[in-house]
Amino acid sequence: MADSRGGPLVLGIETSCDETGVGIVRGHTLLADAVASSVDEHARFGGVVPEVASRAHLEAMVPTIRRALKDAGVAASDLDGIAVTAGPGLAGALLVGVSAAKAYAYALGKPLYGVNHLASHICVDQLEHGALPEPTMALLVSGGHSSLLLAPDITADVRPLGATIDDAAGEAFDKIARVLHLGFPGGPVIDRYAREGNPDAIRFPRGLTGPRDPVYDFSFSGLKTAVARWIEAKRAAGEHVPVADVAASFQEAVVDVLTRKAVRACKDHGVDHLMIGGGVAANTRLRAMAQRRCEDAGITLRVPRPKLCTDNGAMVAALGAEMVARGRAASAWDLSADSSLPVTDPHVPGEPPAASPGHAHHAHGHDHVHEVSKDNLYS
Repeated sequence: MADSRGGPLVLGIETSCDETGVGIVRGHTLLADAVASSVDEHARFGGVVPEVASRAHLEAMVPTIRRALKDAGVAASDLDGIAVTAGPGLAGALLVGVSAAKAYAYALGKPLYGVNHLASHICVDQLEHGALPEPTMALLVSGGHSSLLLAPDITADVRPLGATIDDAAGEAFDKIARVLHLGFPGGPVIDRYAREGNPDAIRFPRGLTGPRDPVYDFSFSGLKTAVARWIEAKRAAGEHVPVADVAASFQEAVVDVLTRKAVRACKDHGVDHLMIGGGVAANTRLRAMAQRRCEDAGITLRVPRPKLCTDNGAMVAALGAEMVARGRAASAWDLSADSSLPVTDPHVPGEPPAASPGHAHHAHGHDHVHEVSKDNLYS
């Protein structure tokens, strides 16, 4: 549903974890990317607390949507659709976003698109580097996921090639940062310390890289345990723990496996583009090693800027805009959150919501919801 202004105008809502993200996209152009983070509220627990995250989303939702609309310079009534992360993620957190998206879409009479968090991480690169090549090979690395995905069509055909069988890369970063007493989240601080360390100082294991191991799957549990035991042995012996060297050596082991398997997947499937996304894609060593290995293999690397790698509403809006542009079916009003939504479902289709909310009111018995919400939503 492209228009002369550059494509469909879509608002995206992301609440799968601890970031309340609202993005507005027109086609492949990012107009607004508003984020309210509750990371500080989780730091004292050393990880994300689902109930805390859900309450934070509830408090931040309306102000963040209003900020995004203001930043984009558009009215809610101008939108061509509302997209929201339907899964995977924390169930309670997802429900807040899905409920908000349904309320806005219903009151505004706009189509609703429940989309997949992982597919959104791939699609966000369109805001940085233009239309995705088809097929696209994607390496997604975050606190909850480490996946290799082949996407012939980001709106309808995403195929999992490999995934983490235990700890995801980002989770391993958090756990090692905790052992080193560096705080939470672990990814940025490990990256920072690693720049001052020697990545070859300690040879930590590379999981699932043996000749009989799954070619595209990942495992970081053994690495995490090996690093923790190495640190504990040093402390037990009363010896100094070289934090920078440990951080660099651990990071090198993670990045080595991720990039090696991603490049192999590209070669095996004849794909000449690799896209890397997810929060860990902001890691400087991952970007550098991926660039070198892709260049050596004749593969074009696509990595969004760091802010677009972490969870955000822009990525959801990007996938929603692609759904609208390709005429994909909108989601039904009974769309629900699915904490384990498979990546093979880029979006959750259904009977398209009625174009005019007036027709839907009497069928669903929600006249009062629309009448009460309408003024607030348009303001």
